Parts: sequence; structure tokens; C-alpha cells
Amino acid sequence: MAKPKIELDISGLREVMKSGETQAALQTAGNAVANAAGGDYGVRVHLGSFVAIANVYPNSKEAAKKNFEENTLLKACGSAGLPMK
Repeated sequence: MAKPKIELDISGLREVMKSGETQAALQTAGNAVANAAGGDYGVRVHLGSFVAIANVYPNSKEAAKKNFEENTLLKACGSAGLPMK
């Protein structure tokens, strides 16, 4: 049996990865992580060269210290249902 040949449309993939729907999904996921962290965390979604990117970050020194000591954001990813690999 022959292997199927797959060709990706890179420009179409780039369009999907930067779309408003993708950005909205990232904002929702970022908010879920920030809420699961239970502290003073913010979410920022921005466009990279190929994809939309979401960042969740501490808004205060206390939150940054807690995240450093307890890996709060990493644990919050698991609590929010986001797989961390």
C-alpha cells in the first residue's frame, strides 16, 4: 500500500494560526490559567511572525516570587486542563 503524500499550504496555515479565532482561543486559555493561578496574573496575546502567542505573567513582585518558589503558573496550566509537555 502506497503512503499518501501530504503537502501543506503554508500561507493558509499561517493565516489560521494568526486568525482572530485563534487569538480568542488563546485569550480564553490564558485567562483560565491566570484564574487557576489565583493571584495577580495578567494575560497578553500578540502576533509573532508565524503564529499568535499568549503570555501569562505575574503583575506584582509578590506573584513573581510565588511563581518562582512554587511554579504557580506551571501548576495552573494543569489545573486549567492545558497539557504541559
